[in-house]
Amino acid sequence: MKIYLDNGATSFPKPPAVTKAMVDFMNNIGSNSGRGSYYSSLETSRRIYNCRELLCKLFNFDKPDHVIFTPNITYSLNILLQGILKPGWHVITSSMEHNSVLRPLIAAKDKLGIELDIVPADDNGLVSTELLKSYINPRTKLIILSHGSNVTGTVQPLKDIGKLCKCNNIYFIIDSAQTAGILPVDFKALGANAIAFTGHKGLMGPQGTGGFLIDDALNNIASSTILGGTGSLSSSTLQPDFLPDKFESGTLNGPGLFGLHAGIDFVMKTGTEAIRHKKSELTNKFINGLKEIDRINLFCHESSVNTGVVSMTFDGREISEIGYLLDTEYNIMTRVGLHCAPLAHKTIGTYPSGTLRFSLGYFNTEKDIELTLSALNNLLRS
Repeated sequence: MKIYLDNGATSFPKPPAVTKAMVDFMNNIGSNSGRGSYYSSLETSRRIYNCRELLCKLFNFDKPDHVIFTPNITYSLNILLQGILKPGWHVITSSMEHNSVLRPLIAAKDKLGIELDIVPADDNGLVSTELLKSYINPRTKLIILSHGSNVTGTVQPLKDIGKLCKCNNIYFIIDSAQTAGILPVDFKALGANAIAFTGHKGLMGPQGTGGFLIDDALNNIASSTILGGTGSLSSSTLQPDFLPDKFESGTLNGPGLFGLHAGIDFVMKTGTEAIRHKKSELTNKFINGLKEIDRINLFCHESSVNTGVVSMTFDGREISEIGYLLDTEYNIMTRVGLHCAPLAHKTIGTYPSGTLRFSLGYFNTEKDIELTLSALNNLLRS
């Protein structure tokens, strides 16, 4: 029996409908979206447009043509940041961000001369709204934050931060990699200008899918960073300025987006509340069991039960050793290291070794938790 506990990296298993939709595309449709007027090309375009509509419902957004598809959320964040950042801008982010945010910002600081402030989170990975507010100055143009940490699972107070942005005429971009499909991510309620998403985690789709939703205000100042074939305005050598073509150059991932459509459909029919409730119950059981085992140092916030992400280190034992033994002796799959978020580990005091991270998914069971707790107990007593 194999136990998969690395859903923070990618959800597994996928709903059977995801695989079915991808195979159906490859076997029975196969044509590119927006590249023909024959039946199978139109069917691909129709299904992909329906996927945009599903994402609008999920994120409480009302412009399907403003839903942009990319290969993954890293591409989404890069396209957004490289398309809007200007010399002289002051940008605020936090110490809990993934390198998908940090690296483009550091590069823009070096190349464009933006002013960058990285607000330190507390020991639990929580960003204080009041502390963040103190960093705002007259040149502040953008705040970009993750909704949930991929290291501690901490959920940030984005609704309050969104209001702060609106009051100060600051653009607000949200990284929803760890929360979309699990927690409510309401575009309007959060006061976002753009939300980047990945398809292969909480949305239950395949790898190679992602995108972003963008409002008019941010789109009006954003430039295209990847140029090329769109299937529209083919007579022009200039990139179209209308959405989604402005940001979607090249052939879309047809089989992937058919799978993503099926994944989102599963999430919406199951209900994010039901998904969150099940994950919360399993994570609570796991955390309570971990507290009964000696030599474990837990790194998680009370909000971590909603994301299912729990990190830990061990007194007198290397995380890499425990991770290896869980895999080889108990068939339990986890993630060891820095999780592409070095500043987050510096924040919680686990840099440079990192943590052993468990990230629970909707398809995990109470039996999985019991066997994992037993395995950890056995390993740490040896």
